[in-house]
Amino acid sequence: MQIQIAHAALEIVITEGTNSARPVAVVPFKWLGVQPKPKDMTDFASVIADDLRNSGRFSPLERSLMPQTPATESAVNYAAWKETGVEAIVIGTIKPLQDGRLQIHFQLINVLSGFKNQTPQKIDEQLVINNDHIKLNLKGNFSTRRPRHISHRLSDYIFENLTGTRGAFLTRIAYVAINYDDKYPFKLLISDYDGMNQHVLFRSTEPVMSPSWDPTGKKLAYMSMEDKKHEIWIYDLVTQKRELIEPYKGSNIFPVFSPDGSKLSMILSKSGQADVYVYDLKTKKLDRLTKNRGIDTEATWAPDGKSIVFTSERGGRPQIYQINLESKKIKRLTFEGNANLNPSISPDGKNLVMVSLQKGKYSVTKQDLSDGYVQKLTNGRLDKSPSIAPNGSMVIYSTVVKGKQVLSLVSMDGRFKAVLPASDGEVKAPAWSPFLTSKKN
Repeated sequence: MQIQIAHAALEIVITEGTNSARPVAVVPFKWLGVQPKPKDMTDFASVIADDLRNSGRFSPLERSLMPQTPATESAVNYAAWKETGVEAIVIGTIKPLQDGRLQIHFQLINVLSGFKNQTPQKIDEQLVINNDHIKLNLKGNFSTRRPRHISHRLSDYIFENLTGTRGAFLTRIAYVAINYDDKYPFKLLISDYDGMNQHVLFRSTEPVMSPSWDPTGKKLAYMSMEDKKHEIWIYDLVTQKRELIEPYKGSNIFPVFSPDGSKLSMILSKSGQADVYVYDLKTKKLDRLTKNRGIDTEATWAPDGKSIVFTSERGGRPQIYQINLESKKIKRLTFEGNANLNPSISPDGKNLVMVSLQKGKYSVTKQDLSDGYVQKLTNGRLDKSPSIAPNGSMVIYSTVVKGKQVLSLVSMDGRFKAVLPASDGEVKAPAWSPFLTSKKN
């Protein structure tokens, strides 16, 4: 089985929240090659600007409004940039190397500090030129095979420097696409976080649901009905091979990898009712966690791996509960709204993100796990399946726009919103990958 490139792509359309964003500028990088720059070369600065804009935290200046396009710090006209009101600028150069790689040198510069530092300061009776306005000054050699990945990596550096939070631009999303006009209507796909570099992993005539990443970002667990029953599969992105998890009687649904990747939580109905189980991928041992007359479903792990949160109807209506894996004690987490479902816990363990039913509308909400405070993040009617970015800054979820299922983004503070409409068919069940590079890279 080979990964196939899909023709349909997602495209981020920002709908709300740019008024509170910080103004920055990403200047087009200067080409230093002897030969003209290839016409089909990725515009690194444009991708970086899009990344920063998509985060909801920044508002990049349009190129037509830039007072100049400097490639080096010494060429920056700080007075002119100060007039634009931008907080920081990104400048850079691209040099082709003989081995086919590209040498990229980029700098992140604080405009106001740079303006002040133009005048030497007197320290210990000596005039000193301060360069602390240069916040990043990085040079690296990169392969040209994945140019957008280079841009996303640079965006991660910039985002972390400006916010103190690790960037999540070099990540992927997995999701399900549905087009009933196709021979194989159901597809499992992955793409970059922004919907680009989209690939089809699996096609089927039967429904595919609930993809989940392993902690390495190299495997996906999902549910498929290709054999006319609910089964759990694991897809290896490296070998492009699939493995069937031994199916049990009844439904086998909602597989989620544990934080260390050694286990899967899942929902099985082998006993006649839906309960939460944990399956050890090495020993094949199955451990039943819940036993209740009400339906228990949508289980997912806490970041520390010590507990699992899940949706249960044991109280009459769907609410979120948490089970301690050592003591097996269960406690209810949610009390507001008519119903709460689709739980996930933020990477720092501080917030519960879920879908809440209030006044007939299903919307994404966030609950502080320390004090129980609930904040509504979206205003949709049929929002589903929220998945949190690995840095905890954004949530991707499925919703309905003009009668069509699409993916949407919302920031964790609820201020920034964007839609990722598919150009073909419908998309749902998003899952945000873990970080795909180590922090030192």
